[in-house]
Amino acid sequence: MIRWLLFLLALTVAAASSLTVFKAPTLFLWKVAIIAGEFGYLAAVVPLLLIWLAWAHGGRLGLPILILCLASIALLLWPVAQAAFIGRKLPAQLARAFGEVKLARAPFSFATLAQVMPEEVKVETMEFQRTRGGRTMELDFYPAVRRTMPAPCVVVIHGGGWDNGDRTQLSQMNHFLAQRGYAVAAISYGLAPEHVWPSQADDIGAAIVFLKANAAHLGVDAQRFVLLGRSAGGQLATAYAYGRTDPAVRGVISLYGPQDQVFAWKYSREDDILNATKLLRQFLGGTPETAGAAYTSASAYLIATKNSPPTLLIHGANDALVWHKQSERMHAKLDELGVPNVFVSLPWATHALDFNLYGPSGQLATYSIEWFLAAVTK
Repeated sequence: MIRWLLFLLALTVAAASSLTVFKAPTLFLWKVAIIAGEFGYLAAVVPLLLIWLAWAHGGRLGLPILILCLASIALLLWPVAQAAFIGRKLPAQLARAFGEVKLARAPFSFATLAQVMPEEVKVETMEFQRTRGGRTMELDFYPAVRRTMPAPCVVVIHGGGWDNGDRTQLSQMNHFLAQRGYAVAAISYGLAPEHVWPSQADDIGAAIVFLKANAAHLGVDAQRFVLLGRSAGGQLATAYAYGRTDPAVRGVISLYGPQDQVFAWKYSREDDILNATKLLRQFLGGTPETAGAAYTSASAYLIATKNSPPTLLIHGANDALVWHKQSERMHAKLDELGVPNVFVSLPWATHALDFNLYGPSGQLATYSIEWFLAAVTK
């Protein structure tokens, strides 16, 4: 009985570990994939423990358990090995696109894997907009630390499929950036289906107007903003930056965002992991046939020009929620237009790859973001 239990546990661990290679077919397994890809170097202790137990209790199943556990260890440590390899090339890639920057750390460090949380700053919640209908919009402001004021400001736009999520998502990144001398404003925006595009762009614009008007009080440089968005927020960030010209927006960062909504519609299905056709219909007010103008203006890929701001794209090739090809195509389009850009593609990573700032994806993402911010706001 014990040996069969050990075998089933080893099989389960191997299946979970395989999500560093194969896309998760369900939302639950997507969450498992985050653990496997971004915490696998810690989770590897589980198959090691099973090997030890199988040595004493595995019996005839000892060898299959050993094979499964060794495969699990290899899969769980593969992201770390890949991150170390990608990290060696990353500075040159960033320098070619954005210019030389000196950062006080390496793109990837094994020692950094042991860190847990960035030091937090005091956050102030502010109302930046009140509509005629009485809708109140707020932002969370993270003041810059250890910088001569005024500081550049990163406007963070949350994800959530346009119909959920809030500005507190993955706030560790906000504290991280504030500790490195950047003011951060994590903003709210109207959610679908009640609010249809371009309402969200209007909200982003209102937040930037508020930050500019209060720049002196907040210690913010009113001429140095960078937009940073995740998932749906990545789409909002690039669509706003490309569609509404503002010289104060020095650059835009999209983490695993959908950049072409016509393309997304073409390859979406009602029964996919997110029911993406529903999300697109309620966000854009219809289909490409009935709301074509909205699909176009919400697609950075379709509205990008040679004057679009410098762009950093970060995406996991193993993303089960937003197709990696979205960022591939965006990168190719920006290269064609001559817009300075870098596409950091992470082979093992899934959606929300920056959940662990100090994991393999998190280290490469934060390094790239630091470099980009230093280059475009200097």
